Amino acid sequence: MDAEATVLIQLGRFDEAELLLRQSLQQHPNNRGTLNLLALLLTETGRFESALSVMAGLCESDPDDWEPLCNMACILSNVGRMEEAANLYRKAVPMAPGDPRLRLNHSITMLKSGRMAQGWAEHEWRFGLPGHTSMPLDRLLPNISPSLDLKGKRVLVTQEEGLGDTLMYLRYIPPLARTGAIVHIWGTETLAAICERVTGAAEVQFGGTTPEYDYHCPFISLPRAFSGTPDAMGAPVPYLSADRQKAEMWRQRLQDDRKFRVGLVWAGAARPEDTAALMVDRQRSLPLSALAPLADIEGASFYSLQKDRPAEQIPDFPGELINFMPECHTMDDTAALMVNLDTIVSVDTSAVHLAGGLGKPVIMMDRVNNCWRWLHGRDDTPWYPQMTIVRQTRFSDWSDVVERVKQLLEDAVAAQ
Repeated sequence: MDAEATVLIQLGRFDEAELLLRQSLQQHPNNRGTLNLLALLLTETGRFESALSVMAGLCESDPDDWEPLCNMACILSNVGRMEEAANLYRKAVPMAPGDPRLRLNHSITMLKSGRMAQGWAEHEWRFGLPGHTSMPLDRLLPNISPSLDLKGKRVLVTQEEGLGDTLMYLRYIPPLARTGAIVHIWGTETLAAICERVTGAAEVQFGGTTPEYDYHCPFISLPRAFSGTPDAMGAPVPYLSADRQKAEMWRQRLQDDRKFRVGLVWAGAARPEDTAALMVDRQRSLPLSALAPLADIEGASFYSLQKDRPAEQIPDFPGELINFMPECHTMDDTAALMVNLDTIVSVDTSAVHLAGGLGKPVIMMDRVNNCWRWLHGRDDTPWYPQMTIVRQTRFSDWSDVVERVKQLLEDAVAAQ
């Protein structure tokens, strides 16, 4: 039953999964695996207090098991109860100090709490899990310090996770180059042109064989390397730029639109091959129909910046939603269109990092159990000074978010 329930949870068929789990617990009420699955389901459906109650029972029944402590701390961190989460990690980490799963989750809570220097150091425990780097850790870039001489040294900066992460951490390429390092980026093709224009990138490669290097550094380790320096937040915004010729082409095509131009992104990339990413996307994305109230804004025009299958929802928008995205084949193309818009309204996906890095005003529609990088209880972010965060107040309910976004856009139109 548990295996079937796991698949149903991953597919978002929560009622069926819960029925199976409840039936299983009637037969085996103390099965820890089933109880963990039930807590996961409750979390995925926004019943956080119930999930915490299940995890508390698991903690009480086996005080020597660190995993329910960790899971309970993750839930608390998700809902912003940061000090409670930290207290649980203080108990759990000494119980399994060498477990990378525990230490990585601990790092996420520290980062969400704003304890950046400690959080980035702890975040290196991700290398104990598969899928982060196959490069030798003895040649990982050390922390930047006065005693570290990088002049003339080749530093290979490598793609690690999603496009948004790369766009976010490209801000560290300029200060890395200022150390005298020769910066070689080994990334993904869709970001190649954007990477090439970042100040300090000596060479950009996608595909092929591993080039020669003195040190390597996955993008997500760059903030750890700079955490003790004046460049702890990387280069100031904007650190990304659009292709001038492409941007000029879009300027000319859009010049007759005198309205306030709004770019819309309502869904992230589902990545069905990645279960964790799929489950996150289910919470961060919304149907385009939920943005229908925006169509009533006088003086605004709307441009789709949406890629992939969610773009099929464009007919669901009650007003005109201009769609040039079939002409945008890479992030470089999208960036050129973006710089000709007045503001970007997006869910938490790579588009906010592209727009933020370009220095564009961004309104990010965020879920109630938000990602660590947006900290807790804030409607701004140190990463992108021109971003406003509009967060859910109720799990999976976008209605009040859309109303607040509408008001922000109406104010922006009036201020033109």
